[in-house]
Amino acid sequence: MTTAPSAPLADHHFPCDNCGADLRFDPKARQLTCDHCGNHQSLDGGPWGTPQIRELDFNNALRDNLPAVEMEETRVSKCPNCAAEVAFDAELHATECPFCATPVVTDTGSHRHIKPRGVLPFALDEETAREAMTDWLGGLWFAPGGLQEYARKGRKMQGIYVPYWTFDADTKSSYTGERGTIYYETRTVMRGERQQKVRVPKVRWRAARGRVARFFDDVLVLASRSLPKRFTDALEPWDLGGLEPYAPEFLAGFRAEGYAVALEDGFGEARQKMDQVIARDIRFDIGGDRQRIHQVQTDVRDVTFKHILLPVWLAAYKYRGETYRFVVNGSTGKVQGERPWSTIKIAFAILIGAIIAAGVGYGVAMNQ
Repeated sequence: MTTAPSAPLADHHFPCDNCGADLRFDPKARQLTCDHCGNHQSLDGGPWGTPQIRELDFNNALRDNLPAVEMEETRVSKCPNCAAEVAFDAELHATECPFCATPVVTDTGSHRHIKPRGVLPFALDEETAREAMTDWLGGLWFAPGGLQEYARKGRKMQGIYVPYWTFDADTKSSYTGERGTIYYETRTVMRGERQQKVRVPKVRWRAARGRVARFFDDVLVLASRSLPKRFTDALEPWDLGGLEPYAPEFLAGFRAEGYAVALEDGFGEARQKMDQVIARDIRFDIGGDRQRIHQVQTDVRDVTFKHILLPVWLAAYKYRGETYRFVVNGSTGKVQGERPWSTIKIAFAILIGAIIAAGVGYGVAMNQ
């Protein structure tokens, strides 16, 4: 079925017109650059200035009825540790998983999957992303200083395009519920030996019903299972207004992970996000001081979607027997990762705290 999880997208190679070496997409210059001879190749007339990104029909995709041009087939290479599907150059037979630093050997399987429609190009280069990561580590209390230094001097970060789904939908919802209005009753209570009047809040409920409508645009759903969702969620918000129509030139020098969350499952998560917004709309529509929602019936129409790629700089370091993973939003520089702890720093802080507490206690005792 076309909506099944996919294999990784293959690496894209663009030979330099001058020396034949592989070009890479330079985030700062927003053009293809040859690290071998310094040649630059403009992308004017290529990805930029192309038509608006077109949405695809969700129901057609579920019926396996998308045009052949929207599909492609790629190889599968799965990490035995974190299950990430890792892309390889044709000449490589083994590499290291960029998600967890585990050695990976090529596989021979393949999957047919939906092509990406849009890509948010990298805006930060590797050096800038590394600085953001080390600054983030330096700002963490009780983080091992050695890990920060190791990260600063360690191997390069991996630039990876992470797969997402976006969904558009037109919704109309009818609801029943209750509207609560707060009022106050005066009561007499005993406070010690004296009587005192107090105002006690109460809620008066009355039935409510109505309809709300909302058009959802670009509800974003992560289509990867390789990284903890709490990491990628923390990289939001993404500037989806900066999406470009997909062109392989943007991927030159980077990797792109294939989606592991099926389209139908992705829409299920999108519906949960929509339902939360619809519930908020209903509460606003009910009004009053308090609201109760008893039943909601939502009609969802004109569902469209697109498969997009968002830029993430990724680092996976093995430090003193532990693996630490860090991700950097390749567009904004926002950082998230696994929180490292230094037992030495924690023990030292406890010792200093105990000394301070003892000093304070001694000073109080001397003044009595």
